[in-house]
Amino acid sequence: MQQAAGTYEQKQYRVMPILISLLISGFVGMFSETALNIAISNLMDVMNITAATAQWLTTGFLLTLGILTPVSGLLLQWFTTRQLFVASLVCSIVGTLVAALAPNFETLMVARVLQAAGTGLLLPLMFNTILIIIPAEKRGAAMGVIGLVLMFAPAIGPTIAGLLIEYLSWHWIFWISLPFLVIGLLFGLVYLDNVSQITKPKIDALSVLLSTIGFGGIVFGFSKAGEGAEGWSSLPVLVSLALGLVGLLLFTLRQLYGKHPMMNLRVFTYPMFVVGLFMVLFCMMIILSTMLILPLYMQNGMALTAFAAGLILLPGSILNGFMSPLMGGLFDKYGPKWLVIPGLVIVAAALWLFSGINAGTATVLIVVLHCLLMVGIAMVWMPAQTNGLNQLPPELYPDGTAVMNTLQQVAGAIGTAIAVSILTNGIHDYMKNAEAAAAPDAAVSAMTFGSQNVFTFAMIVTLLGLVMALFIRRVIVTHPAAKPMH
Repeated sequence: MQQAAGTYEQKQYRVMPILISLLISGFVGMFSETALNIAISNLMDVMNITAATAQWLTTGFLLTLGILTPVSGLLLQWFTTRQLFVASLVCSIVGTLVAALAPNFETLMVARVLQAAGTGLLLPLMFNTILIIIPAEKRGAAMGVIGLVLMFAPAIGPTIAGLLIEYLSWHWIFWISLPFLVIGLLFGLVYLDNVSQITKPKIDALSVLLSTIGFGGIVFGFSKAGEGAEGWSSLPVLVSLALGLVGLLLFTLRQLYGKHPMMNLRVFTYPMFVVGLFMVLFCMMIILSTMLILPLYMQNGMALTAFAAGLILLPGSILNGFMSPLMGGLFDKYGPKWLVIPGLVIVAAALWLFSGINAGTATVLIVVLHCLLMVGIAMVWMPAQTNGLNQLPPELYPDGTAVMNTLQQVAGAIGTAIAVSILTNGIHDYMKNAEAAAAPDAAVSAMTFGSQNVFTFAMIVTLLGLVMALFIRRVIVTHPAAKPMH
């Protein structure tokens, strides 16, 4: 797994064409994911499925990512950049086409797995490529541009999906995506260079198996816990989590003491990488828990349409995207501390105010609070992630990106499951009160109570992140980096 550091200093790359080919593909992948989330309610009606079944369109996506992403570090050292890019885009194109033609839930589920396979290959490839072709002192700005493009997709996704559902059908979410994926593939075939070093380390089949059981079991268990009445006490959840924990323990021991580790856990010996990793995980939990509950509350508690809910979320999401390049430039100039700590304070304040919303809350206030939340997240995510990855030597870039992307999926599944459980339990506890249940607006009041509890949970996670952020410091990069071609 060792690579010559000098290789990174000698090579020059066509940075802009490489970035464009990767970002077109990443943009469409993120658009499809968030656009489908706003269509869940419509899919339940059209396909005659329950909420628990519909949730698998998200769970299956996360589960596939949780299984595939840990292997990405190995794949990056076995296959060229172009080979992985083509494989990623082919999976995404086939999955999107199948989804656009899907006549039922089962077919759509298969399509989502194919799309997740494409995304699972593309995201680690993108971040690993950026670490190789961009000098460390310019990575903040580069990561900011990536954040702008990738966050603009989820920003417009819910709004466009709501519009398509209202006037056409949910199939058009995928028909719109398809030509852009084909353009991304053609652009990559022309301009994308092979940037990674192919070392072809020995494949440890047992590590792959343990990784699949460990990460897959954890993601499945947490996702499953958000379904049904039994929740966390159901046998499938308990068995899945137990298998996942045992699998992760054995996987960790195998990586530490095996001759040919699949994932080099030496990345955890770099303290700023660990701090940056936890910042990213906290952000992922906060975003997925709040962005799942807020649209649900607006549609079921405030009686807004999917299109209206999407429009309310649009300003904050766009602001988050445009803040990313600004935060990247400020990170390059000032480092992470003066961005991450104030950012978490803003997020905590926004979530505290969100915990008091009710059916009578003005939509303008929700727009303002969502904008504050998104600005705070932008101040935390990219600076912390870039600072953490900067501390790694070049030979650990594939392992660092694989660890960070894998645990993001796990954190996303955990955040989603806990949010759904808190919401469900809050509604149940409210309705247990016979006097409250008899009220004419009992369902709305119960939804409000459960949603407020979710925002309180997200605020607690933010405060934990704020404590950890006190230890963040700027990394002084000493290892060489690639020089861009002008």
